[in-house]
Amino acid sequence: MHFVLTRDPAEFAVRTEPLLSGRIECNVLATVLMNVLDGGHAAAVFAYGVGDGDEVRFAALRTPPHPLIASPLEGDATELVELWLRADPGLDRVTSVPGTARTIAAAWKERTGGTAHRALREAMHILDEVHDPPRPAPGELRLADAADRSLLVGWMRDFIVETGISGATQAGAMVDGRMRRDGLLVWDDEQPVSMVGVTPPVAGVVRIGPVYTPPPERRRGYAGSAVAAASRRALAEGAQRCMLYTDLDNPTSNKIYAEVGYRRLGDWEEIVLEPAPDDGQESEKGRPSSIRSASSTASATSPGRSAPDSRSESCTGDVGGITRISTWPRACRLARIP
Repeated sequence: MHFVLTRDPAEFAVRTEPLLSGRIECNVLATVLMNVLDGGHAAAVFAYGVGDGDEVRFAALRTPPHPLIASPLEGDATELVELWLRADPGLDRVTSVPGTARTIAAAWKERTGGTAHRALREAMHILDEVHDPPRPAPGELRLADAADRSLLVGWMRDFIVETGISGATQAGAMVDGRMRRDGLLVWDDEQPVSMVGVTPPVAGVVRIGPVYTPPPERRRGYAGSAVAAASRRALAEGAQRCMLYTDLDNPTSNKIYAEVGYRRLGDWEEIVLEPAPDDGQESEKGRPSSIRSASSTASATSPGRSAPDSRSESCTGDVGGITRISTWPRACRLARIP
C-alpha cells in the first residue's frame, strides 16, 4: 500500500467514500470531512492509502488543532508519518482504534525522537433499539434555540476542559455550527439541565455526542434520559443505528448508556505526541531538531478526543445535525444506506 497526501477535501471524499461509509470506525472521520466540505477547517490535511487494484484501504485527516483521526491501518506507518510531517509538522496527537493509534505514534517517535503517551481510552458503542431508562428523569428533550446559546457555549467549554480535549476557544463556533443544523439538543426540566449533540447520518448511523450535564444537575438521570430520547429521535428520522463513545475510566457513563440499549463494539484511543527538547542540535538519529519541535508552533489548544465522534469523539470539532446528506456537497454522499 502506498499513501497519497492532499489538501483537497473533494478529492479525499471521492477516493475514500467506500471506505468511510463501509466501516463504523470511520464515523468520526466522515463527519469531520462533511464539516470541511461545508467550508470549515481551511487548514485541513488528508491522506489515503491505496492498495492493489487502486482500492483505498486507509484514510486519515487532521483539522488543527485537533488530533489526526485515522481509520484502521494494516501494516507499518513509517511512510505515512514521513509524508504527513512534510505537510503538518505540528502534529501532536493521534486518535484511532488502539492498534492504529499506537502504530502511528511509534512511527512518529522513531521519526522525530519524541515521546508519546496515551491521553484517553474510550469504548465505541452501538444501538439498534432504544430501551426506556430504568429511572426516567423529569423533563423532555427539545432542540436548542438562540436563548440557550450562552449557556451551551459555557457547557461546551466545560465539557472540553473536563474531558481534556482541545478546542475550548472554539466552543462558540462548535455550538453555532451544531445549532444551525439542529444538531444540539437540551434536556429541559423547567430549565436546561443537560445537552446532547447529534451528527449527520453516515451510511445510516448517527453518532450521539457530546453529552454534558453540569455538576449541580448530575446523578438525577438527565443524561441517560437525554441520550435515550436523542437516539429514539434519530431512529425515527431514518437512522438505522446510533453510536457513541464513552470514557473507559468513567463507569457511570458506560452503565447508563448500556441501560438504554447501547452495547460495546470496540475500543478507541488518543495518544499525545511530545516533541523532543529543541537543543538546536541534530538528534542521534541525524534528524533536525526543527522537525522534532515543530509541534511547539501549533495552537496551545491541541486536542483530546474527538466527542463522540471519540470520543469522540468526544468532541472532535465536527459539527452537524440530523440532516440528509443531500444538504452537503455532491462530492460526499456518505449518508447513503447500502
